[in-house]
Amino acid sequence: MTKTTATSELSLLAHEEGYDPIEDRLRQNIRSTIEAVFEEELEQILGRCRYGRADAVRKGYRHGHRERQIIGTFGSEKVSIPRARIEHEDGQVTEWRSKALPRYQRLTKKAEALIASVYLSGTNTRRVKRALYGLFKGPVSKDVVSRAWRKVKTDWEAWCARSLADEDIVRLILDGTVVKTRLDRKATNISVLAAIGVRRDGQKVLLSIGNMGGESTAAWRQFLDDLDARGLKRPEFVIVDGAPGLEAALSALWGDALPIQRCTVHKHRNLLAHAPSHMHDELTEDYRDMVYADTAAQVQERRKAFLRKWRLKCRAVADSLEEAGDKLFTFTRLPQSQWKSARTTNAIERLNEEFRRRIKTQTALPSPETVPMLFWALIASGQIHMRKVDGWETLDQPLSNEVLDLDA
Repeated sequence: MTKTTATSELSLLAHEEGYDPIEDRLRQNIRSTIEAVFEEELEQILGRCRYGRADAVRKGYRHGHRERQIIGTFGSEKVSIPRARIEHEDGQVTEWRSKALPRYQRLTKKAEALIASVYLSGTNTRRVKRALYGLFKGPVSKDVVSRAWRKVKTDWEAWCARSLADEDIVRLILDGTVVKTRLDRKATNISVLAAIGVRRDGQKVLLSIGNMGGESTAAWRQFLDDLDARGLKRPEFVIVDGAPGLEAALSALWGDALPIQRCTVHKHRNLLAHAPSHMHDELTEDYRDMVYADTAAQVQERRKAFLRKWRLKCRAVADSLEEAGDKLFTFTRLPQSQWKSARTTNAIERLNEEFRRRIKTQTALPSPETVPMLFWALIASGQIHMRKVDGWETLDQPLSNEVLDLDA
């Protein structure tokens, strides 16, 4: 009679250990394999194998072993690492240190990358230990998770200092977002500024992101000066959220002739804020008919009709639209295939949405420095993929000199 023993789902979720011949056999060989790596590394330094005799002048000698715990994607293992003293040409004798496993390091690079990836996927430091309990054969403390995450900082700092001189950016998208973080032991909202560039082949790329303390003209000017100092060339077209400080900083850096498009989504929100709630549906319909018209002539005609109607129904709405001027319709100077991607700052809004989804499990991030680094890591780790913009095939075509007639 054959007896079949099934493993219940509850036992798997409770991390109960059962006999797995494949896993058990592999783990038996892990320790000997790791120890062999250290033995081979030391043999190359000494120029002879264990118990071997050197034909030339000896470079050092062994003196026992020490045990170290290593945590990798294979789990947690205690291994015996050889000890040796190395004799240098100047007569100095130093203790041998393995390059495969530096001093005080317990996590392998793969394990550190795995922990950072789980953290980025949308969980906090305490929950990571439960998620990886079965793999590491024990809990991973929140301090281990924090240390693994902080090692990403080296790559982050290199990315922030990289040159942008070779980036062929034709379009620049600028926007800011507000994130809650701990500042002076209190949960505080801070502004994070972001810049996404569009290369000539249509591919979007994150150029810079940083906490500048706000969205004032001075904050944006400092942010843009950093891009300029790293070699970013003047773009052909810029999309902004409509913040007055940003537009003033752009004009100061690249001149008033720079084509600037104000985000139509941000302006729609501004118009709704000026109108009573019972008018929102009607206002939205009129606004979309204007912004999403098929031709520049239709956009111009419907803008005039919008202003005539809303000057009578709600003067504040008409005044808000007029305040944007022709910068709300700069996209009409581009080939029509680009209009969809050139009207809004949605490329950055998409990044903001993914970031908020990621931090839902945390009331507030631990420090202001963590916020931009986490933004960047979501893209660097592949959690967010940036595709090409719509109409990228016509990015080489110059902007038209024709602007809308704003006389209503």
